[in-house]
Amino acid sequence: MAYEGEHTVTAGAETDWDAAAAAFDDEPDHGLRAPEVRAAWAARMRSWLPGSPADVLDLGCGTGSLSLLAAEQGHRITGVDRSPAMVERARAKLAGRDAVVLCGDAATPPVGERRYDVVLVRHVLWTLPDPTRVLRHWRTLLRPEGRFVLVEGVWGTLAPVGIPAGRLTALLEPLVREVRVERLSDDPLLWGKTVDDERYAVLATV
Repeated sequence: MAYEGEHTVTAGAETDWDAAAAAFDDEPDHGLRAPEVRAAWAARMRSWLPGSPADVLDLGCGTGSLSLLAAEQGHRITGVDRSPAMVERARAKLAGRDAVVLCGDAATPPVGERRYDVVLVRHVLWTLPDPTRVLRHWRTLLRPEGRFVLVEGVWGTLAPVGIPAGRLTALLEPLVREVRVERLSDDPLLWGKTVDDERYAVLATV
């Protein structure tokens, strides 16, 4: 077992995200309800995303909190989540925005031939069984000069799960021109509390 926020998830097992959807936004970094937490994520998103309006693919978007921040910053959003209950909540958050939320697998999103300027993924890649294959597929969804924004980490003490930054950058290096790691563990405003595990963002340009 491991912890993503305070929600218990089991590595390698199927989590009932439909059942988790109702309480998902109760976590400070999920719902971004506290103004200071929301502002901290908005500032990071502004620094990670292009300065002009872009097409952003948010994979494993959950209830759409990061999608909403990106939409508020002028970007066009496609969200994908496999949980119908999460998708319903994300669609409600993004109503009236330049956004669409699709129900589907983050590993193979149902976007057809569409291509994007940004692939945005938070706390999803580590749960997928073959991250190397998944990253290669996601790379095909990016336009030239597109970018990955991947927020990941390692959680738990007795049996830690996740993907360390060093491993993720090694997987990305054959696929991209430039990779940068931004440490997130030392910013308690992002999580609504102090954390001592490994949390980071990888920014990679193709």
